[in-house]
Amino acid sequence: MANAASIISPPEGLWGNVRHVLALAMPVALAELGWVSMNVVDTIMVGRLGPSAIGAIAVGGSTFYAFAVFGMGILLGLDTLVSQAFGAGDHDDCIRSLITGVYLALFLAPVLTLFFYLAPSFFGLIGINKTVSALAADFLHSLSLSTTPLLLYGAFRRYLQAMGQVRPIMYTLVSANLVNWLFNWLLIEGHWGFPAYGIKGSALSTVMARLYMAAVLALCIWWLDERRGRRDKTGIFRKPDWKRLRTLFGLGLPAATQILLEIAAFGATALLAGRLTPTALAAHQIAINIASVSFMVPLGIGSAAAVTVGHAMGRREGSIARKHGFIALGIAGIFALCAASLFLSFPRQILRIYTEDRDVLQVGTTLLVIAAGFQLFDAVQTVATGALCGLGNTQTPMLVNLGGYWIFGLPIGCLLCFRFGYGIYGLWAGLTGSLIVIALLLLYTWNRQSQPSGRLVKRFVN
Repeated sequence: MANAASIISPPEGLWGNVRHVLALAMPVALAELGWVSMNVVDTIMVGRLGPSAIGAIAVGGSTFYAFAVFGMGILLGLDTLVSQAFGAGDHDDCIRSLITGVYLALFLAPVLTLFFYLAPSFFGLIGINKTVSALAADFLHSLSLSTTPLLLYGAFRRYLQAMGQVRPIMYTLVSANLVNWLFNWLLIEGHWGFPAYGIKGSALSTVMARLYMAAVLALCIWWLDERRGRRDKTGIFRKPDWKRLRTLFGLGLPAATQILLEIAAFGATALLAGRLTPTALAAHQIAINIASVSFMVPLGIGSAAAVTVGHAMGRREGSIARKHGFIALGIAGIFALCAASLFLSFPRQILRIYTEDRDVLQVGTTLLVIAAGFQLFDAVQTVATGALCGLGNTQTPMLVNLGGYWIFGLPIGCLLCFRFGYGIYGLWAGLTGSLIVIALLLLYTWNRQSQPSGRLVKRFVN
């Protein structure tokens, strides 16, 4: 476990601050890679069932993640509340925020689960291929069973992460991949006497992995409380703190809406790609899967930026908060350029991890070239979002994402795809334009608001 004193009081000097940000960012980035690698494993193992099965995971998975991650996004307010309280040395306030987050997760879970059961009835209405639609419905119905453990995991993770305890999260996600792989192997094609469920088996393996993740993080939190010798054992049996719940919801709703707008934009692209050929949809799913792997590292760095900026704000050290934000942006930018170089240099080799289908490889190669073009901008926008969250500003990223994706990028992508005949490439060009606009606007906002005269900086501890 990281030493609390080193988390609250980072080393002095530029390189000391760089090492401090990296110490938080790298385990979180590895955890994010562990998160997305479950989807990679699912896609690879289901890929043997053909392009329609891959497309079904794209449609069903995009629908689930767009709204489940919205629920998890509401819990992002814990980053601000817990990190600032921890920076101020108020551990009891951290615990109260965690309990509020658990209540919020339990309130949201049944609503989202019901939505996932009803969502497949709309697949046919938007023109999804019938074969893909039927498979996606089975996948989504099974995956919906993971909603409650996923939200509880989200609350536990935000709490631990905001206190700088990032290694348990990394270990949990790495080991959860083994759980997911094992049940994929058992349930997709049927081994050791288990029935062959196909893509439904892949969804059920994800359910088992998420139950495991929530349970392990709950045990970690209990162990940390025992280690600190906390006397108050009422924990979750406390009544909800409605004032804190409103504060958490007020912070989390814009953050969740921002995530929903972003993920839904990529989900909408998958749904629109479903109106094209199964080859185009399969290439889209594989290429977006690969891009998601590289995105997880800047996402982890952005989470670390939220934590380190929040800690500094809790200590009333605005200049340190600004420095940590820009260090995180620099680290993410360097990684993004490396990822872009790999996409440009070895596109077919990377794609062959997923498939040997010649048509899918041809389309996917061009999509990876486009992905290389937006790596830097994707990294900048996600780290700037995290840094702004540490300041307590979750509204600006929401508004910027609304305009960038839904007013600018997606309409342009649709025109290029369907009106001008560029197909899947046109959709991806629209997404690239969105990311460029969003990154520039959020970088400008962070630079302005992290200055001592920034007006929207908020502190949530006394």
